[in-house]
Amino acid sequence: MDANGAGTGPARGPAPKNLRAVVDPVDRAILRVLAEDARTTNQSLAQQVGIAASTCLLRVRALRESGAIRGFHADVDPAALGLELQAMIAVRLAAHARGSMGPFVARIRRQPEVVDVYFVAGANDYLLHVAVPGTSDLRDFVAEHLSRDPDVALTETSLIFEHTRAVGRL
Repeated sequence: MDANGAGTGPARGPAPKNLRAVVDPVDRAILRVLAEDARTTNQSLAQQVGIAASTCLLRVRALRESGAIRGFHADVDPAALGLELQAMIAVRLAAHARGSMGPFVARIRRQPEVVDVYFVAGANDYLLHVAVPGTSDLRDFVAEHLSRDPDVALTETSLIFEHTRAVGRL
């Protein structure tokens, strides 16, 4: 359990389709504070949003159960793990693979190089954020896990020179 009375894993169950209906202004304030620092204690969180600590704990639990809070994590610099090269890889699935989107995501998200998977609109279907030790590892990842996949029609790789997390966007 963390200081907010919740585990550190992802939330259980599917998120509701309309989170706005279950998130009021106090919940939004809680989410903003936790997005800035998920290690904030329940007491500090309650003070920052102007509610009792017991109420805050109940609200955080409800936000986890609703799927509004998907989990708590440490924002680790991949370079600290020896993963010096990051890239965004746009992936377009073949027309015959439109029914295989779920299995594709299930396969690709298990790869240790994959940091995040984004389902996107536009010419491509997915953006993969990957982190690897170097260029040969990136080449191997693309060749082994994307180019050889019969469901993948096209990939386009963009190197990430620097990543800075935005602050105060919630």
